[in-house]
Amino acid sequence: MSTHAIQHQGKSFPLGSTLVPGGANFSVFAKYSTGAQLLLFDDIDAPNPSRVIDLDPRSNRTYHYWHAFVPGITAGQIYAYRVSGPFDPVRGLRFDPNKVLLDPYGKCIARPAGRSREAARHAGDNAASALRNVVVDPSAYNWEDDAPLGRPFAKTIIYEMHVGGFTRHPSSGVSLERRGTYAGLIDKIPYLQDLGVSAVELLPVFAFDEQDGPPGLGNYWGYQPLSFFAPHDGYSSRSDPLGALDEFRDMVKALHRAGIEVILDVVYNHTAEGGVDGPNICFRGFANETYYILAEDKSRYADFTGCGNTLNANEPIVRRLILDSLRYWVSEMHVDGFRFDLASILSRDQQGRPMASPPILWDIESDPILANVKLIAEAWDAAGLYQVGSFVGDSWKEWNGRFRERCEILSQRGYWNRSCPGVPADRKPRRLPAAGARSRAKHQFRDLPRRVYAQRSGLLQQQAQ
Repeated sequence: MSTHAIQHQGKSFPLGSTLVPGGANFSVFAKYSTGAQLLLFDDIDAPNPSRVIDLDPRSNRTYHYWHAFVPGITAGQIYAYRVSGPFDPVRGLRFDPNKVLLDPYGKCIARPAGRSREAARHAGDNAASALRNVVVDPSAYNWEDDAPLGRPFAKTIIYEMHVGGFTRHPSSGVSLERRGTYAGLIDKIPYLQDLGVSAVELLPVFAFDEQDGPPGLGNYWGYQPLSFFAPHDGYSSRSDPLGALDEFRDMVKALHRAGIEVILDVVYNHTAEGGVDGPNICFRGFANETYYILAEDKSRYADFTGCGNTLNANEPIVRRLILDSLRYWVSEMHVDGFRFDLASILSRDQQGRPMASPPILWDIESDPILANVKLIAEAWDAAGLYQVGSFVGDSWKEWNGRFRERCEILSQRGYWNRSCPGVPADRKPRRLPAAGARSRAKHQFRDLPRRVYAQRSGLLQQQAQ
């Protein structure tokens, strides 16, 4: 490992890593920090960086942004940061110069075989077990004239799915090496066409922390985001650092060719860093007091999500992060819409109070890049804020939680066959023993109302066996 002082200033914009002629520019926001290092790794599993670049506050810092131009960098370079500053939780500051940090604007994640969430929680250097980023070149991909489909909501039939689970079982007919991946989803496009769906709504595909789960269990559903820009690498059938990025785009392009839109279930309400005993992975180590809504004494996190922390969505830096993320997924990844998990969080101010006119929601609605994008709100949060029927904006659609719960009750009681005669006989819910009814219903009710609508509209054929 070699340590160098960088001689090239670089620029504070754009944020993240950006390929430019002769190398790459790196820029990151870190208010109240006193020092920063850019770490370059030779490969995903390298225990230590091969090069450590000390950023000079006199030449490599503008306002609260650390930046540098590094000659010779190309796509595929693996990198991360270390940032120093005061550890003063009472002021909301949690810097730890021993922790390797992800770039908040990183477009791809490298996950070493020995990655450890626990090592990021405890004292000491975690370079050997930390997540890293990968420099990408978005322009290198050939979209082959792919374009958004722009289908109206009134003609949209949505199939909600978990990318990892959709083709995991051998009965999917997908080859072993492609099961549970973006590539596996491509293999099932004829099945989706046969169903008559016009859009898939993918449960979280932002890179998430698979180790953030109960003791002895992993995180399956993906609602613990590590990044708002990088696709989840665990859903890629490829092992190369840029594999997830290209495979996700292959999936979107193939779905569009089949006339199917892609909607993402996005989590802009919290991160995988958890509460006060959580790990330093990214945001906490750069600007904890900026990225999160803190309690009055600032040593604790306001938790309106039930996940230990709450993203400070209406803080200017975080507003820009969310907007830049959405624009990236539309412009560079060609997605057609977003379903916002716990969207009411985005209506809270920097103290957690609900606002009548939240800036971030109007930013999203009025952004020209997002003008023709489907916006769906889960219009409530985990702290009791319920905004179904009153969510801010003109173009947002809403999930109706109470209707969904009613569907669950009807499904449990076997009433769908009476109230919805369009459901085929072999698809009518069966009465289950009391112990199993609720568990089964939680899975059935998600798709049943959509299927009923599709049957009545003549848009849904008999499901393939």
